[in-house]
Amino acid sequence: MAQMNMKEAIRDAMRAELKNDPNVLVFGEDVGKVGGVFRATEGLQGEFGAERVFDTPLAESAIAGLAVGMGTQGFRPIAEIQFVGFIYEALDQMFVQAARMRFRSGGRYHAPIVFRTPFGGGVKAAELHTDSLEGLAIQTPGMKVIVPSNPYDAKGLLISAIRDNDPVFFMEHLNLYHAFRQEVPEDAYTVPIGKANVVREGSDVTIIAYGLMVHTALKAADELEKKGVKAEVIDLRTLMPLDIDTIVASIQKTNRAIVVQEAQKTSGAAAEIIAQINEKAILHLEAPVLRVAGPDTVYPFAQIEDAWLPGPARIMAAADKVVNF
Repeated sequence: MAQMNMKEAIRDAMRAELKNDPNVLVFGEDVGKVGGVFRATEGLQGEFGAERVFDTPLAESAIAGLAVGMGTQGFRPIAEIQFVGFIYEALDQMFVQAARMRFRSGGRYHAPIVFRTPFGGGVKAAELHTDSLEGLAIQTPGMKVIVPSNPYDAKGLLISAIRDNDPVFFMEHLNLYHAFRQEVPEDAYTVPIGKANVVREGSDVTIIAYGLMVHTALKAADELEKKGVKAEVIDLRTLMPLDIDTIVASIQKTNRAIVVQEAQKTSGAAAEIIAQINEKAILHLEAPVLRVAGPDTVYPFAQIEDAWLPGPARIMAAADKVVNF
């Protein structure tokens, strides 16, 4: 198997599906000859032609609108939004038109669209380039939300998303594009949407995370083990639909849980996960479920970004609270 970083695995997924299905298209700002702002689509236009991999005007609403139109006409668009902070221009097309297509048309039309977008902090980028807006997406009925944490999952989940008949919001953490390499099959394969992965077994506390925060949680789990606390870490992979069964099964074993998200604390993915834990596993809990998240402020300037982002120390502090509750 080839060794790939996450960016290369994402590109390989698009290449596989462009080969597999003539109705798959890739478009967005500078995705053609340039290969995208992070070169995730580099080489695809040369391989598949400018009719299938092409640049659009600098207009996110037009990118999303084009995707909706083509999705209803039998194509499978992969629309790249350069940074997640730019989706505000396209929310109506994405979250109203695409997400409601099946419901609104009584099942006559689908919107088999993947909206790919980088997100997340830690790279000292400018305003609107590093936010975490998954909370907006998961509150939109009809929209699936995927956040991979490693190259293998990124390729398999993206192929699943491209083949899905409903719109998928596919979020790629900036800090994971080049973070590490991993063995990735060169042939097409899928990772199922809606299935979490237990990436570390433990018995004392469950740490639930996604995206880059999976790696932050694993670092915290390593430190906790030195203190005699065995943490189980769950990589959600998919926020909508949420694999609550895997979460509940883990809590039945550990009886304690922490949810980690990079986004601001209020009304985000962590809040929804905790609500579902309370509905389905409250009798198994021996301590309140805690959140570790960004503060409820606008995403900060680069000078204080490292202090703003959740780190292993904050997860360890939360673990200490729930274990000793």
